[in-house]
Amino acid sequence: MKVHQIFTNSPLRNFTYLVEGKQGHFIAIDPWDGELVLNEVHSKGGLLKGVVSTHEHSDHTRGNVVISKKTSCVFYAHPNGLAKIPCANKGVHEGDRIVVDESCYLEVLDTPGHTFAHLCLILWNEGSPIGLFCGDTLFNAGVGNCHNGGDPKVLFETIDKKLGLLGEEIIVYPGHEYLGNNLGFTLKYEPNNEVAKDLLEKYQGIDWTNEPVTTTLGREKEINTFFRLENEEIRKKLSLDKSDTSKEEVFLRLRELRNNW
Repeated sequence: MKVHQIFTNSPLRNFTYLVEGKQGHFIAIDPWDGELVLNEVHSKGGLLKGVVSTHEHSDHTRGNVVISKKTSCVFYAHPNGLAKIPCANKGVHEGDRIVVDESCYLEVLDTPGHTFAHLCLILWNEGSPIGLFCGDTLFNAGVGNCHNGGDPKVLFETIDKKLGLLGEEIIVYPGHEYLGNNLGFTLKYEPNNEVAKDLLEKYQGIDWTNEPVTTTLGREKEINTFFRLENEEIRKKLSLDKSDTSKEEVFLRLRELRNNW
C-alpha cells in the first residue's frame, strides 16, 4: 500500500491523493486535474477503481468529469453532496468502507462543519489506522473555514469530539497546503510554542512537489491552536482566561480571528 500525495500547484494550493493497493488498484481523493490523475495511475500500470470527493467545493471535484469520461470507476460522496458533486453516484455514510485491496480500506467519517456534505477518510492498512484524509476540515496547523455552507459550532464538535479522539500516530493528509500561514497564526496567539517555531523555520525549505511534509494528529496537538483550546497562553491572548470559559468559546473566537488572518 502506498499513498501518493500530489501537490497540484493550483492557486489554492490543493492536494490530490492516490491510494495504491498491493494489486495496483487505486482510489483517488479530491482530483484537481483529471488528466493528471489518469496519467499517474497509467504510469504505474494501475487501475483506478474509485474517486472520493471529500465535499462539494469545486476545487475538490473539478477533475471528476474527465475521469468519468475515460473510466467506469465509482464516484463516492457524502449523501448530502450527491446532487452537488459532478459524477457522484455512490453515497457513503459514517462507518462505511471503501475497499482498496484485501488488506487496505478507507473508513468513512461524517465530518460536518466546513460544509454539511463533508466526509473524512481513515486509511486502514493491515488492521491498523495509519492516515486521515481530511479535506477542508483539518489542515496542518489549522482547520477549515465555514464561509460557504458551514457552521463553526458544528466544526468545533467535529474537531473536538471526533478527529481529536483518533490515534495520535495517524498521519494527516489535508486538502490544501496552508502550513506556513497557519503556523504564523499559531505563533500570534501562542508565541512561546517552540515546536511551531521550529517547524516554521523549516517551512521555506520544503519541496512540496517532490518531498511534501506531513504531520500526525499527535503533532497537530502540539502546533494547531484549534486543538489547544485549554492552553493558558492562548486563552490570555484572547482575553478568555476565565476558568468557566468553554473550549467551544475559545474555538469560535479563534475561528473568527482566523477568518481575517
